[in-house]
Amino acid sequence: MPSRLTLRLLAVVTAAVAVLPAVSGPALADQEPITLPPLPVRLGEGQPCTQASEKTATAVSWSGQALGLTRAQQLSLGEGVTVAVVDTGVGSGIPALSGRVTALGGADVDCPGHGSFVAGLIAAAPQQGSGLVGLAPQARVLAISGTDDRGAPSAQRVAQGIRDAAERGAEVIYVGATLRSGRTELASAVTYAAGKDALIIAPAAPDAVPSEELGSDGEPPRGPYWPAALPGVLSVVDFGLDGVRQQKAPPAYRPDIEAPGSGMVSVGPRGSGHYIGSGASLAAACAAGAAALVRAHHPEMTAEQARRQLLEASYPSDIPRLDPYAAMSTVLPTARSRSALEGAKPPAARMPEPADTGPRTWGLGIAGVGLAVVLLVGAAGVVIPRGRSRGWLPPAH
Repeated sequence: MPSRLTLRLLAVVTAAVAVLPAVSGPALADQEPITLPPLPVRLGEGQPCTQASEKTATAVSWSGQALGLTRAQQLSLGEGVTVAVVDTGVGSGIPALSGRVTALGGADVDCPGHGSFVAGLIAAAPQQGSGLVGLAPQARVLAISGTDDRGAPSAQRVAQGIRDAAERGAEVIYVGATLRSGRTELASAVTYAAGKDALIIAPAAPDAVPSEELGSDGEPPRGPYWPAALPGVLSVVDFGLDGVRQQKAPPAYRPDIEAPGSGMVSVGPRGSGHYIGSGASLAAACAAGAAALVRAHHPEMTAEQARRQLLEASYPSDIPRLDPYAAMSTVLPTARSRSALEGAKPPAARMPEPADTGPRTWGLGIAGVGLAVVLLVGAAGVVIPRGRSRGWLPPAH
């Protein structure tokens, strides 16, 4: 039941949060704050489906400002790229996504609303009277169910969703699930998607866990969580408005990148109203939108190259921080040039050839002979006169 779910950011999800309207003039100064309903993580048995929100946020999201979205969208809007959302589905009749959603099977019905919410973060187009805009507002969305109708995921559903997304040509595959089992099945699906040149992005930790699964310190179970911890999957953790990371990295592995994920505003499963929510799954949606921008701006890049752009052009931190503009505009060294740089050795030091010592040796020899002659002549000048004076007789004792 929902009462047993402990949310990572209680101030946002367990209570409504005030969202101030964007101030475009003095007339708006007296407007009351807008209180948005919280997005449910999962639905309990018998709980009704999430309905259309009657509230609309008119302010520009803090996450868009944190990501430099205005500048990034001057380079790309995600046109021509398909982002698969393997989650609870994406509801039909959402104006901000109108005409750009293709749903497989029954994925056009989203009872919990989470899939619709993340689809809005990824690809919502601007609407009159709304401050919401997705990272890639011209990208297409492929909706695929990876959960049951209550929002509970399974490895089988998620793995099949990844395969279906790759088979249908999605360049970016967002997975909202965090699973503690099913590694082998999910790894096979991820390998299949990599062979289809799809970039898979998933949250590094759950947004919420049942209270009975929490540790004595109130933290969720140790990771790793799948599919985020699989090789090749871009794993994402969230940070908040104050720049502080909201989720602790699971001890068993290190997430690849962090992105905004606290106090996020997006659409519900129907209508034009908005909800508010928090968690790593929402940060992963931001990364998926950024990946769509990169792949649209650099259509010649492979999925692995796009992943490298997101990681190596990110803002440096203990866990790199997502920077969509840098990911599109930074020119990274190629593997060949990098290996050439790493393999290059400085030229060996060359000592000058020793000078010819012949003249110096001859000079020293001549000087030595000359000195010997002088000493002999001097000695003769003393000895010879004395010898003559004694008749060459030895001195008397």
